[in-house]
Parts: sequence; C-alpha cells; structure tokens
Amino acid sequence: MLVLKEEIKKVAMDLGVDDVGIADVSDYQSPNSPDLKSIYPDVKSIVVLAYKELSNCESENMQMAFGGRLDVMEFSRSCNYKLGRFIEREFGVKAMTVSPSYPLEMSYETKGTVGDVSLRHAAKAAGLGNFGRHNLIIHPKLGSKVVFTAILTNLKLASDPDVMEDFCTGCNICVKKCPANALEKEGKTDAMRCLKNSQPYGIASQVKFWSRFAEASVEERQKMVRDVHFWRLYQAGFLGFQYFCFECFKNCPAGEMK
Repeated sequence: MLVLKEEIKKVAMDLGVDDVGIADVSDYQSPNSPDLKSIYPDVKSIVVLAYKELSNCESENMQMAFGGRLDVMEFSRSCNYKLGRFIEREFGVKAMTVSPSYPLEMSYETKGTVGDVSLRHAAKAAGLGNFGRHNLIIHPKLGSKVVFTAILTNLKLASDPDVMEDFCTGCNICVKKCPANALEKEGKTDAMRCLKNSQPYGIASQVKFWSRFAEASVEERQKMVRDVHFWRLYQAGFLGFQYFCFECFKNCPAGEMK
C-alpha cells in the first residue's frame, strides 16, 4: 500500500502539484456535505492535491485577482484529470475527480452553496493542514493561499498522518478585514453574506437585474445594458464563479508560510 501511495504522489508532483495527501474515506468528515457513499458507493480513499494560489490575489484590481484564480483552477483541473487517468490505467480501479468550486448544490434550502465533496475537510483528513479562524485550511508550507482538488477511488489507501500543529494565531485579522462580516460566529462562515460580497455578479444579481429589466421602459433598458454592472454580469455568465474578494486569506499572517 505504501508503494502505491508513493507512486501516486510522485506522478502528481511531476505534474507540478505543490503537495499531495491521501485519506481513508472513514477519516473524511464534513457536517454539511452528503455522505460520499451516496456519490460513489464503493469509494475507499480520497487523494487530495494542493496548489499554491498566485500573488494575483493580492491585487486591488479584482479583474487581475480573479484572473489568477482562473489560471490555478484551469491548471488544477488538468492535473486532477491526468492523475485520475493514471490511477485508473495503472491500478485497474475507478477514479472520480472533484474539481474546485464544482460540483456543488445551490438553492434556497442550502442558503448559499454546499459542495458535494468538501475539499477543505478532505484536505484536513489527508494531512494537508488544519482549519484557521477564517474556516479555510492553513497548509504547513503554502499557508492559506491554497486551492485543492480531489480524486475519489475504490483503491484502498491508508490515511496520511494528521497535521498536529495549529498554524492559526488567533489574531482575528480575517474577522476584522472581512467586508461582509461573514466570520463573526467562530467556526461558521455566513455563506449568504460572503457570496453577496465575494460574488457581486452571481445569481442574486442576475435575478435582480433581469427582474428590473422586465419591468423597465425601453429608455431605461437601453441605459441598463450600457451600464458597467450589466457587462460584469455578462462576463460572469461565461467565466463562472467570479470572485471579487480575497480578503480572508490575503490578510492572514499565515497566508504564505515561510
């Protein structure tokens, strides 16, 4: 089993991934996401890949900041797929990929979004870090500026050791710097507050805009489609989840470990 783990990790690192962790499915615990057995009944292990977020996230220009996120998401999806293919071909087992930000459930019932697989909890189970006050994973080397993907497989693999050190200093800078006040309650992120600020051109803005548009006069409609708000809604429509806030980990003292 150890040989299999090391072979998987070597292939992942050769792809340019920054770190790899592995968890037995029994060690994965996510309070809001569905049971992994409901997604893949024969799942036995989770392979989690970590990628360093680029310094774009530090820019005050949100188009530049989000551009960096798009780059790391595209790269991470490619690596995830390639490793999944390797696992299936090399070991004759099944592999299901989980990319960043999708799949997830979006509805009024979820009061925001709930990932079908919580990559944060998977990363913790795979020994890739611990939660900070901002409810994000702090990686021992990459800090808070890290994105994860995962692969579910029926290949039986043992969990990597837990990270025992707590990297969060409890400074509460993330709480104070959050423009949406979404971190007021410790251990919980108010998803609706966060989404309204971090994704100002998401589904709520889409519904609001088109509801207004339907009731507007011809003159008002002409003004609405010339407004910068409409153009950003249009961009978000094909770019996807257009993040316009990175404050929670940009300001974290453990944002990038030395």
